[in-house]
Amino acid sequence: MERRLTAILSADVVGYSRLMGEDEVGTLERLKACRRELVDPSIDHFHGRIVKLMGDGALVEFASVVDAVQCAAVIQRTMASRNQGEVETQRIQFRIGINLGDVIVEGEDIYGDGVNIAARLQGLAEPGGICISGTAFDQAVHKAGVGFSSLREQRLKNIADPVRVYRVLLDPSKAGKLVAASRSAGRRPPLILASLAALLIATSAVVFAWQWPFAPQRPSVAVLPFANLSGDPDQEYFTDGITDNLITDLARLADLDIVARNSVFAYEGRPVVLADIARDLGVRYVVEGSVQRTGGQIRVNAQLIDVASGDHLWANRFDRDAADVFAVQDEMSRQIAEALGLELTQSETERIARPPTANLEAYDYYLRAEQARRTGRRSRMVEALADFEKAQALDPGFAEAFAADARATAYVWLSTFDDVLQSALARKRAYDKASRALALDPELSSPYAVLAIMQVVDRRYEEAIASARQAVSRGTADTEAQMALAYVQLFSGNHAEAAAAVETALRHDPDLSAVARFTAGLVFYFQRDYARSIESFERARDGSPGNGLFVTPLALPYVRVGRLDDARAAVAQGFRLLAGTDCLAAWRLNLGYFRDQQDLSFILDALREAGMPEWPFGFKGDERDRLSGDEIASTVMGSLLQGKIEPSASPALMQVGPDGKAAFRSATQMMTEMVFVKEDLLCEQSENAFGQADCGPVYRRANSPDETRYVYVNSSKVFYFSPTN
Repeated sequence: MERRLTAILSADVVGYSRLMGEDEVGTLERLKACRRELVDPSIDHFHGRIVKLMGDGALVEFASVVDAVQCAAVIQRTMASRNQGEVETQRIQFRIGINLGDVIVEGEDIYGDGVNIAARLQGLAEPGGICISGTAFDQAVHKAGVGFSSLREQRLKNIADPVRVYRVLLDPSKAGKLVAASRSAGRRPPLILASLAALLIATSAVVFAWQWPFAPQRPSVAVLPFANLSGDPDQEYFTDGITDNLITDLARLADLDIVARNSVFAYEGRPVVLADIARDLGVRYVVEGSVQRTGGQIRVNAQLIDVASGDHLWANRFDRDAADVFAVQDEMSRQIAEALGLELTQSETERIARPPTANLEAYDYYLRAEQARRTGRRSRMVEALADFEKAQALDPGFAEAFAADARATAYVWLSTFDDVLQSALARKRAYDKASRALALDPELSSPYAVLAIMQVVDRRYEEAIASARQAVSRGTADTEAQMALAYVQLFSGNHAEAAAAVETALRHDPDLSAVARFTAGLVFYFQRDYARSIESFERARDGSPGNGLFVTPLALPYVRVGRLDDARAAVAQGFRLLAGTDCLAAWRLNLGYFRDQQDLSFILDALREAGMPEWPFGFKGDERDRLSGDEIASTVMGSLLQGKIEPSASPALMQVGPDGKAAFRSATQMMTEMVFVKEDLLCEQSENAFGQADCGPVYRRANSPDETRYVYVNSSKVFYFSPTN
């Protein structure tokens, strides 16, 4: 088996299927002309070899990376000029990816990760753009007559390790320049938007690398997850608590940049390579350490390292009673600040020294609850809420416990985990706990972030914006606060303000969570920055594999850039992963709290073009069989509706009183609600869907294979029924 190191160029035609569908003959003629007049001569001029041609793309091998990049640049610049005279819908555009890697040679063909990476990079490129790997960049920088913009490390599908990615800048004025990392770039990527809002409450949201010339000249620190040396995995929650509190204390210092929790915990359990951490997280200093808890004793080791020189600026070991844990955290924070040459203000000193609670048992319950909450799993949320309650009962003045409880309960409400806590109770509890936390400590940021997201879902837009700004004012570097502000401004129709909040959040977390990346992707979508939207959505998908909530949104920017095949594939995959419940009606209902309905239309129009069905499980009704409003009222009101629901055909019934008071029951759901007719639609309204009316048509079943005579469909159900009075 022959192997060799080579430069691989992968190219494809943007929207090829659409172009062929609209004008097959004309598209083929234009593609042939492109190849004959531009592509083939350019490849030949730069000494490339065409390995294979596909209908919509090509794989080309070069002995030199510089030749590959220059060839790609000539093709893309020339195509941009050629397209100026073309109708937009008929323009032929290429996406190109370039990698320098090891390949397997078999005859005239080449295989392996070297080829696969080039193909994945091509998928990251914008229409008319070029993306290259870090290995290719290292050889081509300053030599290819182009500029580069770093996209940092990316997780590429079916590639084991992250790959450094750079976008090629074709503007001649950028030649030879290396531009700062895209601010949306990081190291990696029921109720739809509401579930994501719920997750957003529980996340934090890039610090620019400290070496960039325009970065603030002040210390930047990453506190890596401390190692648990207790010999007991059950003590992990306590060790994580030490790390979390150190991050929180240092983040309160005005003259220090701290990387958010989400980014540093990506390194948990991994070997520490300081150079990689400095590059990936954009920091000058790293804190690392360990915790050993045995009986009533704790031992904490910690050290502060200058990653540029490798010098240890500070190190200490604390052997104390477990009851002194807050004193240990206070001393660590102050000593690290002193080692960095910071002079703390009196308020900063007091804030760090103030323990969250004087009750160690309450603190222990709080740490356990936080560990459970961060999983986001339905079963663990029951545990989290119970432990938060225990912490509050032991110390009614424990503000952080109330704040974390509010965050967890809002997540339960927004995720509609009714088996954890019923919707109305969850909503009230979240508001109450957030208010209690602020009454105990008005300087806390997270309760305001929780209130902001809940208020925007409740369509209290100005209150939501005010709450989000309060959260941000208590911590500009607080990612949770910035992403809450972005979310609130987005749904309030203030897209520029939402984008500004995302950019601020991105400066403090190089490894955004899947939810934060989703929110950023949606903000970029409304900004018409489709390249960054695709990048964010793809990272959200890759950061939460198998979750349909993070697959379907890719269809939005894919449609807008002409990648209709990719958009349809995203919708189909999301529909499959969400068991057939992903539909336009669900998106219309779940995004009902957009202040500007044109924003909602901008989403629904793209999903419709990508082939999303109107109703769940792909249901389609015959308009000839559709009931009018009067017919619906006479059939449904005051009746018992008995039948079955999709997809399991399990029994279901709906009891509707003459006044509209109703109850619906199936094998998986039991709810009380109000039922009414609106125009020619039957509507259900309850605490679900945040009080919105869920409406849909009713059809006769002329040739029903069973006893049911009608079918009612809305955003969440297809209900086949017959009425009895």
